[in-house]
Amino acid sequence: MPLFGIETEYGLAIEGSSPHSQLADAAALIAQFDGPSFAGWDYAHETPRADLRGFEADQLATDPADAQWDSGEPQARWVADRVLTNGARLYNDHGHPEYATPECDRVLDLVTHDRAGELIVRRMADALQAAIGRGVSVYKNNTDFHGASYGTHENYLVPRSIEFSKLAHGLLPLFICRQLLVGAGKVGSEVGRPARYQLSQRADFLSELASVDTLYRRPIFNTRDEPHADADKWMRLHVICGDANRIEWSTAMKVAMTQIAIRLIEIGEEPTWRVCSPVKAFESVSKDEGLEWRIELDNGSCTTAAEVLDSYLSSAERHLVGNGAETDWVLAQWRLALSDLSNDPLALKDRCDWAAKLALLNQFAEAEGGWKPSTMQSLDLQYHNIDTDESLFDALKQLGHVQSLVPEARVQDAVTIPPNTRARLRGNLVAASSAQLKTIGWRRAVLEENGDLRIIEFPVQ
Repeated sequence: MPLFGIETEYGLAIEGSSPHSQLADAAALIAQFDGPSFAGWDYAHETPRADLRGFEADQLATDPADAQWDSGEPQARWVADRVLTNGARLYNDHGHPEYATPECDRVLDLVTHDRAGELIVRRMADALQAAIGRGVSVYKNNTDFHGASYGTHENYLVPRSIEFSKLAHGLLPLFICRQLLVGAGKVGSEVGRPARYQLSQRADFLSELASVDTLYRRPIFNTRDEPHADADKWMRLHVICGDANRIEWSTAMKVAMTQIAIRLIEIGEEPTWRVCSPVKAFESVSKDEGLEWRIELDNGSCTTAAEVLDSYLSSAERHLVGNGAETDWVLAQWRLALSDLSNDPLALKDRCDWAAKLALLNQFAEAEGGWKPSTMQSLDLQYHNIDTDESLFDALKQLGHVQSLVPEARVQDAVTIPPNTRARLRGNLVAASSAQLKTIGWRRAVLEENGDLRIIEFPVQ
């Protein structure tokens, strides 16, 4: 199975700090990492302006609102790159501590390493708080409720033989509709149509159908062509429209559903949907508090997001059953979730973040005499706090109200041990040969031995 991974930008709040210091704050957090690591990231193969449609963008869009928080210092001062022994990358991305998992080829391995990232970042936050004597809070979410969004990006290695248009047309309907099962949920609306509560944390911040941008004018379908592998054989699908999930089931299904859709496209068995105004449809599905989730199609007819998800699943049940125990588990879970969704959407509260959060908020509203938006936003934020003593999600987990897929012992191991992919070679080099390393990246390492440079490639398979 091809490789996949998740990059998570965490929200960071330090007591007494201003937005002007966010780059320095994120660097200070990352500096608390006390395990073995290597700091020389290899940027040689990074091409963020290359587009899957065959051209290179003149420049990448940046949010003009960010200029008000510019400290005037060069961002290079606060880069703070670390490559870890588990093969992951930890760094400062525009003032957000970011953890990029090592590449995985099994969904549950990815869930494990995504959780390991939470644990690593939480330990750094505890260490920083002890060092500075001020409160440090870290949130695994996608909005600060003040108009800023930060990403949770999925990455999938996809055969270059798949035509771009086929990939885009095949995945856009899934991206619009999968939030029914894997959205993180959000109180209120910051952009566009008002909403009391919506499925997706990213819907407010998507304004384009397709582009290479990730910081401003964000698209549903990102077209960045940066494979981190042999470009003649592979492209990397960089998905930026998804949410940061706390529930392991949602993380697993977000990736597995997308991987299955890619496989259907590869064999020519993907469902054919042409959505009218995809950006509008994404927002409409997210903010439909009537839970009908209707979608207008190009031909003037309508369908529902649940029917779209069912069409992908039905095709997969016809063509992919028997392709491994993990695939069969995913298909069974997908079918059960759609059945529960049709009967009672809140029946998904043990596995879907948006449903778990909404059920919890409804309980608070009932106890407090009504839904108070400012209070509910504060509770929303605390759901995503990764401090187990403060997090509403972790309270649900400790009570056994949400599903867990991986043992905590495996998560602890994944803090230092890489998965059995090319990430193992990267992690082992950091653990055993950091003194010889000059640079290291996703696809290769450069070592210096007795004055000579040696390149070690990390093969995909």
